[in-house]
Amino acid sequence: MKSIRQVFDFYLNGSIHVALAVLSLVLMTNHMFQNPLDLPMAGFAFFGTIFGYNFIKYEAFFRNNKPLWDELKAIAVLSLLSLLASAYFFFCLESITQITAIIFFGLTFLYTVPVFSQKKNIRNWSGVKIYIVAICWSGVTTLLPLMNAGTAVFSDVILKCCQRFLLVIILILIFEIIDLRTDDPALETVPQKIGVRKTKTLGILLLFPLYFLEFLKTTVDANQLLINAILVIVTAMFMIFANEKRSKYYTSFWVETIPVFWLFLLWIFG
Repeated sequence: MKSIRQVFDFYLNGSIHVALAVLSLVLMTNHMFQNPLDLPMAGFAFFGTIFGYNFIKYEAFFRNNKPLWDELKAIAVLSLLSLLASAYFFFCLESITQITAIIFFGLTFLYTVPVFSQKKNIRNWSGVKIYIVAICWSGVTTLLPLMNAGTAVFSDVILKCCQRFLLVIILILIFEIIDLRTDDPALETVPQKIGVRKTKTLGILLLFPLYFLEFLKTTVDANQLLINAILVIVTAMFMIFANEKRSKYYTSFWVETIPVFWLFLLWIFG
């Protein structure tokens, strides 16, 4: 049992699960716009997420020469292999996709590394974190796949970007509620500023535009409305039952499974 738990923790701590969530959203984008499977884009998104998230979470340990435990050494190897894989897939992408991907990587780099100050990066700027993460997720899972497929930017693309942006904001609010006890007060997260109850209310209210934006599409799909309704209900339940006493698995596994669940629904009903 202990070894199974260790493997599962490595799966979560090594950012494989969050990479699966990103991959699910990329595949959803291709499906929604009737584009074929784009292996280079899928590979770049999956392995790039593993490297990017591990870079965000653990770069301080390497930059400050902190001692590494066995799991972190394994994560370092996984991250290096993911970097090589994502670099390979990067060079298989279209030029415009590569340029846009570099912009999002630049945001990730500034988010993590203290460029402007010895102690502060964008992540430490109060109130900024939630928007940077949402922009990167919505861009990587919506804009990049469509750019690489040669899909022209039109109203439906903008609507999908907005929906992804709102979904990521809502999921981050759940994370911030769970992390309320451990987050630095200087971060000024939403629960720190307005309290848990108002944060939950805000998250649930944001689910309404996320759902009703679907009605503004060029063609309204009844199956997609049903799928999104299920997504909204499930996400609302996670928001309602979120609190500071929840296990780390509540967010690091279950909440991050929501995009995977969304893709599953799309395959079932789509």
